[in-house]
Amino acid sequence: MIILVMGVAGCGKSTVGALLAKRLGAGFIEADDFHSPENRAKMAAGVPLTDQDRTPWLQRLRQELVAGKGDHVIACSALKAAYRKILAPDRVIYLKGSQALIAKRLAARAGHFFNPTLLEDQLATLEEPKNAWIFNISQPPEAIVEEIVNGTS
Repeated sequence: MIILVMGVAGCGKSTVGALLAKRLGAGFIEADDFHSPENRAKMAAGVPLTDQDRTPWLQRLRQELVAGKGDHVIACSALKAAYRKILAPDRVIYLKGSQALIAKRLAARAGHFFNPTLLEDQLATLEEPKNAWIFNISQPPEAIVEEIVNGTS
């Protein structure tokens, strides 16, 4: 089983995804680790990625998922339906929150290559998923994971 934890930067994908993987005894994939140096440099400079930039990244992620044995949780923005189609998850967990809360989180985050000025572009690019389990990010990550494990959304 592949579980995708998705949403814009700063929504808590990595934290929730890692906690969920640990709780389920599944493998964990952090999509940011698969960005090319060029993509990282663009984002650090505040330049939005294009579909052309994202496609090889998503294909690398899909290859990693296919090569992996057992269940996996992947933390990935997967902002468009086409991106999610490439990843082909069995379950989508969408972490949703207000722009103000996410901007506050991004401003407080240190040492990450994502430039907070790109939040507006991510929100404009986001195609909210259909048939996803949606969780409000204002609750603690542990509470979100508990709801996921208990099958509630």
